[in-house]
Amino acid sequence: MHPGQDGAKQLRNQYGERLVCVLYRHDETRKRRWKTVELIIEKSNWDLATAKQPENTVVAIQVAVQEREVRRQVKAAGGKWNPREVVWELPYGQVVALGLTERIVTTAEGSARDAHLHIDRAWKERPSTYR
Repeated sequence: MHPGQDGAKQLRNQYGERLVCVLYRHDETRKRRWKTVELIIEKSNWDLATAKQPENTVVAIQVAVQEREVRRQVKAAGGKWNPREVVWELPYGQVVALGLTERIVTTAEGSARDAHLHIDRAWKERPSTYR
């Protein structure tokens, strides 16, 4: 539940802005219920470019079809097209060198091949050309 929903409002009053969500778990065989909360305990700035990641780790980036120059640079850096996930894959060090860290994408379940893509920055706010 989100903090504003019924069943979470009392906890929102108790934890304030630190409350992220409330979860009720049920065990029907033992006839027990657990109420858990997720709280924010620390806030800090985080930048994908400064995250500790080995330079040789292959990452996925998104490049729009019409971005021919960016695509050319990615290919020249050794990037490989992955048509199944509709992303370019290349070593993290090359992504940093090309200044494309904001285009790094992850899959919904880590490296699951059939998962939907989630974009790690505001690039997702660009209007999609696919409908």
